[in-house]
Amino acid sequence: MTAGVVVVGAGHAAGEFTFRLRQNGFAGPITLIGDEPHLPYQRPPLSKTFLAGEIDTQSLLLRPQKSYDAANITFMGGALVEKIDRAAHTVTLGGGATHRYEKLVLATGGRARPLNCPGATLAGVHTLRSIGDVEAIRANLQPEKRLVIIGGGYIGLEVAAIAIKHGLHVTLLEAAPRVLARVAGLEISAFYEKAHREAGVTIHTNAMVERLEESAGRPGHVGAVTLAGGQTFPADFVVAGVGLLPNVELAVQAGLKVENGIWVDEHCRTEDFDVLAIGDCSNHPSAFLGRRVRLESVPNALEQARVAADTICGNLVPYGAIPWFWSDQYDLKLQAVGMSENYDQVVQRGDMGARAFTMFYLRKGVVIAADSVNRAADFMAAKRIVGAAMGVEAAVLEDISRPLKELIPKQR
Repeated sequence: MTAGVVVVGAGHAAGEFTFRLRQNGFAGPITLIGDEPHLPYQRPPLSKTFLAGEIDTQSLLLRPQKSYDAANITFMGGALVEKIDRAAHTVTLGGGATHRYEKLVLATGGRARPLNCPGATLAGVHTLRSIGDVEAIRANLQPEKRLVIIGGGYIGLEVAAIAIKHGLHVTLLEAAPRVLARVAGLEISAFYEKAHREAGVTIHTNAMVERLEESAGRPGHVGAVTLAGGQTFPADFVVAGVGLLPNVELAVQAGLKVENGIWVDEHCRTEDFDVLAIGDCSNHPSAFLGRRVRLESVPNALEQARVAADTICGNLVPYGAIPWFWSDQYDLKLQAVGMSENYDQVVQRGDMGARAFTMFYLRKGVVIAADSVNRAADFMAAKRIVGAAMGVEAAVLEDISRPLKELIPKQR
């Protein structure tokens, strides 16, 4: 049997990659190996509509089983790859079975960073990364329950929004001076903190968790969270959203270069050109940022999947995507493009009080990033403006009477 392509990991990147490979005319065997029993599914809705119970597991799937059957893609769920033998071109599964590959694609993603403090392993302490994680959290979404969320990033704030809607008492603890500190500018952080407080979430910043306390009435179960300063918050359960660890262990075992992710070139190839890496686990060169970066985003995973499929089919098109992200909280849709770092000017377009505005971040007059809240047209134009590294005057950006799309040169 021809070795074909083996994909380790079954998330967004893997799902997109396998079908792109077929669309490109690849006729050899494709084997998709995932440690979860589920076919590749969407992760962003996990902390949003799926947690809220508005959609079911089937709705999360990128494609149904019949699509994989039609494309002749073999899916192996609930299977763990334990070893890569690059010399023999094989991967070994937990049960000892081996699979040969011509090309190997590591789409191993990441796992939720665990809390590193006493009491972190108590029952009732949750992270959110998989369908199973959400099902466990959702069982606790009952009115009047006390939820303590550790971490004020996208996951923490999205869980807070859902929990408040379900009538829980929600306390959010963030170690940094502001929420969304790693991903948004000061103005956006202040806006979202205010929105959550108004919705009923209690927020503490500069809050360093020291330990999780055992419940007096439920041995082995969490009962409270204590900060370094001694302040204690009662908790019926805890959700930790303190970041993601890339799953790079297989790459390390195989002797591939790893440093904040699996190092790849602009074509998603590792130092061994028969092994590629895509998605949250990969560290790639970004022409836009002018440096290497590991991005945790669905758009990045999808774009890298396409690049990798093209690479395997001999079409060497370099990765050149602009980073962008989104988050849904209450009636607020945040859409962000670029990276709001090292900027020297901030320009607001629209009305923050009306909960519909865009913040532009400029460096030396050039728009390098934008955060849009409930202004989808602004965001679509901002993607083009940021991608083109356009210089735009503040007065023009502020003028809501002038559509931003007018600033974009017409393509001939």
